Amino acid sequence: MDWIGRRLADYLSQSRPHGEQIGFVDPSLLAATLRPGDVLLVEGNSRFSVAIKYLTQSTWSHAALYVGDKTGRVSASGEPHLFVEADVREGVRTVPVSEFAPFHTRICRPVGLNESDLYSVIEYAIAHVGDQYDLKNVVDLARYLVPTPPVPGRLRRRMLAFGSGDPTRAICSTLIAKAFQSVRYPILPVVTRARIGDPACDSCFEDILHIRHHSLFAPRDFDVSPYFRIVNPTVEASFDYKSLRWNDSAAARAAV
Repeated sequence: MDWIGRRLADYLSQSRPHGEQIGFVDPSLLAATLRPGDVLLVEGNSRFSVAIKYLTQSTWSHAALYVGDKTGRVSASGEPHLFVEADVREGVRTVPVSEFAPFHTRICRPVGLNESDLYSVIEYAIAHVGDQYDLKNVVDLARYLVPTPPVPGRLRRRMLAFGSGDPTRAICSTLIAKAFQSVRYPILPVVTRARIGDPACDSCFEDILHIRHHSLFAPRDFDVSPYFRIVNPTVEASFDYKSLRWNDSAAARAAV
């Protein structure tokens, strides 16, 4: 199964042609906006990304955790490794911000996470550097890639939870989910309501949060989570629409 998974990983991780770049952010601006603990969502263009985006009905196919300079690693060109991610071919690794320069990205920032727990989240992710990617998950995803099957919406998330469950293996979103769950920070918990106090009181309820299994998390969950703030680097950098330069030539209008 591992041999099959590695062969599929090589094939599925190959980039596919894609159209014009939408939502591009300059890497230097992205790096200046990021803070430790931020989750960076990525719209990939590989065959693997196509399967994940279909099954989750989302723009996002990958997630990486920004840990700042805590990794102590640099690339051959001297660029610091600032992220921890689970790569389909190389497993859990550290990468520089330039790794995501060609892609559409989104920053999701946990709200109110205290310094001690933030440190624990980062240390958890770094401690798993070197773990293998869950190649059984790759086999599962490949079955739903070509042709795109009519999988009912209620079952799509389960298709991402077929991995081996081995604690030394991970996929991108489950690694980050486990890091936040280690300090009981919510992402998208299951919420039930329990009555408290007077049984006759119609408003005497409290919400009880239940931890979802980490294998059920997808990159989109950080985007829609009510506990993460969406941070736009362009807006954070004192955006002024009057300073934009537009191409108003007839040729440019005809090409649109």
